[in-house]
Amino acid sequence: MTLTAEPRQVHDVPVPDLTEDALARVTAEIAEHAAEYDRTGEIPWKSLEVLHRAGLTTATVGTQYGGPGLGQRDVARIVSAVGQGDPSVALFLANTVMTHAAQAAVGGWYDVHYDDLLRRSLERPTFVNAVRAEPELGAPARGGIPATTITRTSDGWLLNGHKAYGTGGRGLAYQTVWVSAVEPDGDPERPRVGHISTPNDLPGITWLDTWDHIGLRASNTHDVRYDNVELPYEAFREIPRQADGSYRDPAAAAGPGGFAHVALYIGVARAARADFRAFTRGRVPTALGKPIAETERIQSVAGEIDLQIATAETLLHGSLLRLEQGDQSILPQLSVIKIAIGRAVVAATQIAVAALGNPGLTRHNALERHLRNALCVRVHPPQEDAALLAAGKRVLADTAETSRA
Repeated sequence: MTLTAEPRQVHDVPVPDLTEDALARVTAEIAEHAAEYDRTGEIPWKSLEVLHRAGLTTATVGTQYGGPGLGQRDVARIVSAVGQGDPSVALFLANTVMTHAAQAAVGGWYDVHYDDLLRRSLERPTFVNAVRAEPELGAPARGGIPATTITRTSDGWLLNGHKAYGTGGRGLAYQTVWVSAVEPDGDPERPRVGHISTPNDLPGITWLDTWDHIGLRASNTHDVRYDNVELPYEAFREIPRQADGSYRDPAAAAGPGGFAHVALYIGVARAARADFRAFTRGRVPTALGKPIAETERIQSVAGEIDLQIATAETLLHGSLLRLEQGDQSILPQLSVIKIAIGRAVVAATQIAVAALGNPGLTRHNALERHLRNALCVRVHPPQEDAALLAAGKRVLADTAETSRA
């Protein structure tokens, strides 16, 4: 695939309708296909097309590129609505809007690649993701140098390696790949590390069908192999070293952008609440003679589910609102706030399933699928143990700043 260098393009990017009714229609249309894609594990093209028609995939494209440049609170609303319909589809969307938001804020993409990504996005459903994890390294958020490399050539780079958990798989238009740079005059003990952007259809890119997961089954989070993939020199973006000379993956700590991931699981909890309501209103035991929704036990359970969702929503939107208003004091706590949101989401779905007994665990009931999907909130970085350890060290640090907190 050959792309011609040209000046940065300004595109006519649509502004999506974010009214409650419009988002509810998106939720409903995507939900129609969720069970089907959960069973087959196929790329959820019908639902991805819904995102494209609604203008959601380009919602965060920066105004300098002709986009609406929507902020994190709008992203949270969008991704939660899509997650309520199908969290696999929401994960495609979250990764894409996070990429566009980062480009709008700090740049870094090769202009030719980004212009091509935007042109495709206006024509058809187009998705992008940062592919970081490796079979041996694991999650790069825990540290380490990627074994996937780019080797300098006379006119660019050759990309080689093997990545794991590449959400989107063959459904992606572009990837940004976490790599080490091998250069003739470089220090092999201290390689440059960063991301290189690549179209997903270049020769040498092979997707391996490894994804067979308990949840997010249609997310196509497969492994991918790179064999001498030719890329231009400008496609590589180095990540600055830390003070000690090491590198840290950008996903190692929660930030406002990363809240898009937990937002989609709030959608899962909302779906569980809706299906719990539908089941209990329709379940009329002969001995009771009325819907179980009219019993105090079920009403108390519904209240507990609602409490957990309210907790998650308030933590998410309250944190983003504080950041929007310039309150930087919350930044050190974003990782544990993300953990608290995840715990509330899992609790809400588990409570719903447990209250129904066997019906809640059957595949004929959507609650079983919601629980499987909700459990996946725990895998997004930073993971719970790392976040809690970092928070504990911060709280117990012997500093004047901590003493005043």
